[in-house]
Amino acid sequence: MKLPFLDRSPRVALLRLSGVIAARGGGFSPSGISAAGMAPLIERAFSIKRLAGVVLAINSPGGSPVQSSLVAQRIRRLAEAKGVPVIACVEDAAASGGYWLACAADEIVVDRASVVGSIGVISAGFGLEEAAAKLGVERRLHTAGTEKSFLDPFRPERAEDVARLRGLLDELHDVFKDWVRARRGGRLKAEEADLFSGRFWTGQRAVELGLADRVGEVSSEVKARFGEEAKLVTVGQRRPPWPLRLLPGIAAQAVAEGAVAALEERAAWGRLGL
Repeated sequence: MKLPFLDRSPRVALLRLSGVIAARGGGFSPSGISAAGMAPLIERAFSIKRLAGVVLAINSPGGSPVQSSLVAQRIRRLAEAKGVPVIACVEDAAASGGYWLACAADEIVVDRASVVGSIGVISAGFGLEEAAAKLGVERRLHTAGTEKSFLDPFRPERAEDVARLRGLLDELHDVFKDWVRARRGGRLKAEEADLFSGRFWTGQRAVELGLADRVGEVSSEVKARFGEEAKLVTVGQRRPPWPLRLLPGIAAQAVAEGAVAALEERAAWGRLGL
């Protein structure tokens, strides 16, 4: 029997990136992916002794481009500082912001049935001016600044607002495309007009297009890349001590945050048909 203090086998950190990507207000809710929530987990993953590599288990339909960028940049900074490889293993999906995160890895591994891609930016809203009129609601709006009422849902859509929104979306899309080009480079095997259209594909097709490197899964990847002796160390969200979880304020916060996150996540997965 090998004594623990004599065990010199390499360690591989397993970091799960699951759910919708969005800024969270703090607290103990483990749902979703945010820069603030993931920062301590990422730091912990790259601080493991005898670290040979980091595996990102990704299962995300996307979300905030800013949060995606912040999480991905932190992973890259630590990977380069520690000099260890990072492998992304996609589960159900790495779409939109989820694919942004996958590109933080040196290699992307997918299941044949994973959903991969959706390299685009979306904005959605509602026009409520007719509903307000039917309800007899009078809209009273006062601003200082000619653009402060941008895309007000209680008035008809203005062409200048749509043009401004289109410019913002195009700029964000350019940032996303630049990131994919920088990380995937010559591995992309299709026209950018197709790859960057917002379309998504199965994992098998993503490999053919160069959006991913091969088909596989976490355990086989760890053994193939780091050897049979490599030990997988899962890095997860730490919950508060159980007495604190019983406090009414914390319990209510957890329920509220969970309900909001569930609605956001259902809508995001729905865009992928999942």
